[in-house]
Amino acid sequence: MSTLAHTMMTAARSADSGLVGPGELDRYPYAEVPVTDRVGTPAWEGADPELGRVGRRAAGSRGRGLHGQLVQQLGQMIVSGDLGADRPLVPEEIGQRFEVSRTVVRESLRVLEAKGLVSARPNVGTRVRPVSDWNLLDPDIIEWRAFGPQRDDQRRELSELRWTIEPLAARLAAGHGREDVQQRLCDMVEIMSHAMAQGDALTFSRADAEFHSLLIQIAGNRMLEHLSGIVSAALQVSGGPVTGCERPNETSLAQHARIVDALGTGDGTAAESAMRQLLTVHPEVERVVPAPREH
Repeated sequence: MSTLAHTMMTAARSADSGLVGPGELDRYPYAEVPVTDRVGTPAWEGADPELGRVGRRAAGSRGRGLHGQLVQQLGQMIVSGDLGADRPLVPEEIGQRFEVSRTVVRESLRVLEAKGLVSARPNVGTRVRPVSDWNLLDPDIIEWRAFGPQRDDQRRELSELRWTIEPLAARLAAGHGREDVQQRLCDMVEIMSHAMAQGDALTFSRADAEFHSLLIQIAGNRMLEHLSGIVSAALQVSGGPVTGCERPNETSLAQHARIVDALGTGDGTAAESAMRQLLTVHPEVERVVPAPREH
C-alpha cells in the first residue's frame, strides 16, 4: 500500500462543518466534460484499490460518513499533487471509482470548494484550483500538507506562524485574565504534569492543545482568536521541528507554569518571554525557528 493510500485510510478528519444547507446542492448543474477535453483525467488506477470501496468500510474505522471519507481522500490527492491544478473532476467518474452516490460526490465537492481546493462553474464543471487559491489556514488542509510532499514546508510555516501569534497572545492575555480561565489553565498544567509522570503522551498533547487554545481565546483580540484553530492543527501534526511544547519534559512544563503565573500577576512581558522560550526548538534540531531563510 502506498504512503498516500495509507494516509487516506488512517488520517480522516471530520469535514461536516463545510456542508451547505439542504436544497443548495443543485445550485447549478455540473457540466459533463467531453472526453476529448479531459486532458488530465484523474489516474484513479494509481490509487489503492481499497479506496474505491468507501461504503464498505467498517463503521468504527471512520465514523464520519461517506462524504467525510471522500473529502479526506480527494483532499489529500489534490494537496499531494496527484490531482494537479486545473484537473477536471467529473462527478460520475468519482462516484464510480469510489463506489458512492452522486449526492455524496456533490456534498464532498462542495466542501472542497469551500476550502478553495476546487472550483465549480456552469457549463465548465469542477476543476482543481492552484495552490494560491487554497485556504491554507483551514485545519484539514494544514493536516493534509503536513502528511504530504509539502510536509517540511508546512511544519516550518506552522512553527513560524506560531512564533508570531502566541507570544503576542500571551502578552495580551495578561491583561484580560478571568478567574475561571486562569483556573482552567492551571488545570491543564496539572494534567500535563500527571500525564508526563505516567508517560501518557496522548493526554499530555490534548491538555497542551487546550492550554494554547484557551490562551489565544482570552487575548481579547477576535482576529487572533480566529487563528486558534491553526495552533490546534499545528499541535496535532507530528514530526518536523520539535518545539518545547511538543516534547513532554520538565522544561516544557515549567514554561507552561511560568506563563500561568505571569497571567495571574498581569505581567505581559513575562508571559510573552515564557511563551517565546516554550516555542524555541531544541538545539539538536537542525532547522531553528524562527531562523532566516535563504532565497
